[in-house]
Amino acid sequence: MQAEVTAKEARRGGIESSRQASEPRQGVKLVGAVAALTLVGVVEIGAGSMDSVAAAPAPPTEPRSPEAGRLSHQQAKPGRLSPEARPQLDRTGRKRFGKASIYAPMFAGRKMADGTSMRPTSNNAASRTLPLGTTAKVTNLETGKTAVVTIQDRGPYVAGRIVDLSPATARDIGLDRRTGVTRVEVAPIAIPMPNGNIKHGDGFLEISYRMVGDHNEGGTLR
Repeated sequence: MQAEVTAKEARRGGIESSRQASEPRQGVKLVGAVAALTLVGVVEIGAGSMDSVAAAPAPPTEPRSPEAGRLSHQQAKPGRLSPEARPQLDRTGRKRFGKASIYAPMFAGRKMADGTSMRPTSNNAASRTLPLGTTAKVTNLETGKTAVVTIQDRGPYVAGRIVDLSPATARDIGLDRRTGVTRVEVAPIAIPMPNGNIKHGDGFLEISYRMVGDHNEGGTLR
C-alpha cells in the first residue's frame, strides 16, 4: 500500500514538473506572439505613413518669368547691376567721373531705349541716370581727348562704369577694344527737363569758356 502511494506521488510530481516546465514555454510563446503583432503593427503604420507622404501633392511653385530669370542671373554675376525700368534720373548738370566702355558688336542695329537703332558710327551713347536726349562731353582722362555724345540708351550695367560709347566715339577719345575701358569725365552740356525746357550743365559752361578763350589773344577771358 505504501508502495502504491509512493508511486502515485511520483507520478503526480512528474505531472506537476512537466506542467511547470511547459508554463515558461507557453509564456515565451505568448511574449513572442505579442512582439510579432507589435512589429506587424509598426510596419503597417510605417507603410501607411509612407503612402500618405507619397500621395500628398507637392506644394505649388510660382512660375518664374524669363525676365525675372535674366535679372537674377545678372545680379548673380560679380559687379553686375540690375537694370531699372525707371532709374533715378540726374538732372543736376554736374560732371561725374567713372569708367567708359564700348558697345559690343552684337548691339549694332538693335533698338535703344529711345526707340532708335544703335549705330556704331554715330555719337549715340548709354547712361543709367542721365535723361535720354542729354548731350554731354566725354573726356578720356588717360589721353585728354574729348568727344560730344547724345544719351539715347540705358547702361552700362557694370559697377564703376558710367557710359557706353559707340566704336566711333571710343576711337575719337583714344579707347580701343583691346583696352576695353578707360577712366573718363562726363560733363552734361544740355539736359532736357520734364517741362520741355533745356538746362545747361557743367559741360556747356566749359565749352562756352573755351569758345570765348579761343577768340581772345593768349586764350585769356575778358
